[in-house]
Amino acid sequence: MSIRTILVDDEPLAIQGLELRLAAHEDVEIVAKCQNGREAIGAIKTHKPDLVFLDIQMPGFDGFSVVQGLMDVEPPLFVFVTAYSDHALRAFEAQATDYLMKPVDESRLADTIDRVRQRLADRRGAEETEKLKEVLAEVAPDAVDAMADGTAPDAVASNRFEKMINIKDRGQIFRVDVDTIERIDAAGDYMCIYTADNTLILRETMKDLEKRLDPRRFQRIHRSTIVNLDLVKQVRPHTNGECFLVLGSGASVKVSRSYREVVARFVH
Repeated sequence: MSIRTILVDDEPLAIQGLELRLAAHEDVEIVAKCQNGREAIGAIKTHKPDLVFLDIQMPGFDGFSVVQGLMDVEPPLFVFVTAYSDHALRAFEAQATDYLMKPVDESRLADTIDRVRQRLADRRGAEETEKLKEVLAEVAPDAVDAMADGTAPDAVASNRFEKMINIKDRGQIFRVDVDTIERIDAAGDYMCIYTADNTLILRETMKDLEKRLDPRRFQRIHRSTIVNLDLVKQVRPHTNGECFLVLGSGASVKVSRSYREVVARFVH
């Protein structure tokens, strides 16, 4: 399946150079080329591309303004392209798939396209799962319940959820493998992400973060705590129907009574 792509840059030579490098990737189909932000917003809404290579510094609407101007539509994947490295942090805050420096290096571009292919495969897998649920809801409601319980085929269900999470903390971007996350604690609109050897702060609500994590592994055990069930080493009963989960790092977290039955399906 082709990757329908739009190139946006106010420098025609930059577009030409990127187009030449992308020619090596047969699945990349360039559907439009734009020289300013307003033109890019119109082209994206018209063509509905999978991917946009977006220059950051342009007269009028810059690259970040283009992203903001698409809040009312389902956005494509964005790869920011610029001559200035100091925009990298803001690019990842804008949920960019990648950030490339001019002149674009061919091997670096190849890595980016591989990342795009994986993101699109995950997105399309999620879309296919939702379509399947809609059909099953009409002809086999019990099958939909099975999928919701996590008994659907692993290969289909796992594609819906994040494998890596980008976390901005202390002025840096950390790429965290979700397999290494032991637990997550909520503090208002901030999440404390705990791995075995690090603690990071992510600005996101618990509700939104839950949608990104596989519920067969990450379960809420308290109003403000999510635990990776794969890393639970011991269950210790407590009073009043509560219990404690001991994690691989030795940390102990309490399971409230209202969540105990949910966790018991996975760890007992």
